[in-house]
Amino acid sequence: MNKKNLPKAVAELLFGGTVIPAMPLALNSERKLSEKHQRALVKYYLAAGTGGVAAGVHTTQFQIRDPKIGLFKPVLKLVAETMDEVAAATGKPNVKVCGVCGKTEQAVAEAQFAEEAGYHACLLSLAAMKEATIPEMIEHCRKVAEVMPLIGFYLQPAVGGRPLPYEFWRGFAEIENVAAIKMAPFNRYMTFDVVRAVAETGRDDITLYTGNDDNIVLDLITPYRIATAKGLKTMRIRGGLLGHWSVWVKKAVELFNECRTIADSGQPIPVALMQKAMEVTDCNAAFFDTANAFKGCIAGLHHILHQQGLLPGIWCLDPNETMSPGQAEEIARVHAAYPHLNDDAFVAAHKEEWLS
Repeated sequence: MNKKNLPKAVAELLFGGTVIPAMPLALNSERKLSEKHQRALVKYYLAAGTGGVAAGVHTTQFQIRDPKIGLFKPVLKLVAETMDEVAAATGKPNVKVCGVCGKTEQAVAEAQFAEEAGYHACLLSLAAMKEATIPEMIEHCRKVAEVMPLIGFYLQPAVGGRPLPYEFWRGFAEIENVAAIKMAPFNRYMTFDVVRAVAETGRDDITLYTGNDDNIVLDLITPYRIATAKGLKTMRIRGGLLGHWSVWVKKAVELFNECRTIADSGQPIPVALMQKAMEVTDCNAAFFDTANAFKGCIAGLHHILHQQGLLPGIWCLDPNETMSPGQAEEIARVHAAYPHLNDDAFVAAHKEEWLS
């Protein structure tokens, strides 16, 4: 599929910039897929006002691809089917994003499956290409882009990514079927490399998404003024594809809309919004377990969803993957400190219908 062939309403969402949560994996006490809870999460996200959902990504746990576990295709199908059902019932389009990883053969095969399952774009992780040269990585990306629209992914090295220099992103941004880039290096210098690379290609058909869970609000309100061969170009990050946005989603959508309104107005940024930016970052430190090098990041998100009644527990596929000592207390601290950032009331009012 070429990105030009995307349904018009879907293309407007993806290219305009929207809220896309990174989907957690719903497991029961036997560490088996709970279809009821997986579907409930999809319904929750879309009811909260997101523009789409990304599945098969880091928060969905990469182990779903293990043949012994065999959950990659079932989960992707279930999420896509549920998203289609919600779209049909509400009349509201949504963007289906599938995470794709591995060496070229695996990545192409995953993209082919994603397209067959009805996904609109694939988020391409390069974690498996740590020894590849830049030209080899660009060719790898081209092969996947031949299958379906591509979302680039700058994954932070702390959770398996590799440094990707400006030269890579300049070459990547010249691939025709690139639709967007998710920047998640948790690093301002690396983020700037991506923005500058896209600006200097002169393309206006690649949308920048933040994946910097430590800097969400500031990413969404900051203009980048880039000097290019054709003159000054102003770039903005127009959307977010985030693990942080898999929880407290209703309030995340409201905050996103606030940021977009301020950014589009050209007015001075309110001090209160800058303050809220730091509150969100403080929450992320607790959710993602930054004190322990992100060891409890997936379980921490599960903990919040479990407390709200949307997951049956915090289990991960790996029994050793769980919350760190003190993490639950940190999550309780930020929950109490910033009550305006959680959506407990929204979830409580609707969770029974989502779980039905």
